[in-house]
Amino acid sequence: MQAHKGDVGRIAVVGGSLTEHGMIGAPALTANAALRSGAGLLQIVTPAAALPYVALAAPCATTRVLPGVNADLAALAVDFGADVVALGPGLGTTVSADQLLKLLDTFSGGVVIDADGLNVLASAGQWQARWPHNVVLTPHPGEMRRLLGGWGLDDDISDREARTVEYASATGAVVVLKGAGTVVADPARIYTNQTGNAGMATAGAGDVLTGVVAGLLGQRMTAFDAAVLAVYVHGLAGDSGAEQLGRISLMATDLLDYLPDAFCDLEQEPGGKTDDEP
Repeated sequence: MQAHKGDVGRIAVVGGSLTEHGMIGAPALTANAALRSGAGLLQIVTPAAALPYVALAAPCATTRVLPGVNADLAALAVDFGADVVALGPGLGTTVSADQLLKLLDTFSGGVVIDADGLNVLASAGQWQARWPHNVVLTPHPGEMRRLLGGWGLDDDISDREARTVEYASATGAVVVLKGAGTVVADPARIYTNQTGNAGMATAGAGDVLTGVVAGLLGQRMTAFDAAVLAVYVHGLAGDSGAEQLGRISLMATDLLDYLPDAFCDLEQEPGGKTDDEP
């Protein structure tokens, strides 16, 4: 099959900050994971102070300055020609709730929201996805409680599957509740993941997952299918890394190294498809 890099997903990653507490690795992890997951073109949108450092950590991506808290995110995405926007890794407080809601209301491409983007979204109160099949949220348990509380829902997540389905039904988004047995739900379906291990409870692992979701979503997968495949492959990479390095030593950058193995293993599973097949 012939393909051009612009045909397999243009991803804009909005994240990073460099203030008293710098967070420059997170958007780079997301960008590199998206590229490892098949994305063709990638641009990192980050504050000017963080840009030189983020660029060094993700040399295959282009960069653009995030002009301020009230930056028009939708316009930045359209200007790049983005198929998907992944927003939140290391972002801090450099995006307003109004601009995030505007992005969700006016950008018809895929949107993946993680980390600080979820905290901004929680502060926005009740909201609903205008294009529900294109939006993926990837909270850890603390972020999930904040999202539920912001929407006025019960924030007790002892029943992980019920709360995930409830929030997905309220917002119309695909929700990925991370943790042991990551739960993926949209208003009509639910999936509980079985790959992964305790060694993946490490800084940056969620940023890698965000990139994998974005990379797959950019290849015209539905949000639910992209999220399910992403958590499976992400966990598979973690299992391969733990087997080789041990769970204690596993880091997020190792997940990037083992993503190719995970995708190759997936192609060899029953029903998988290799490049030699029609």
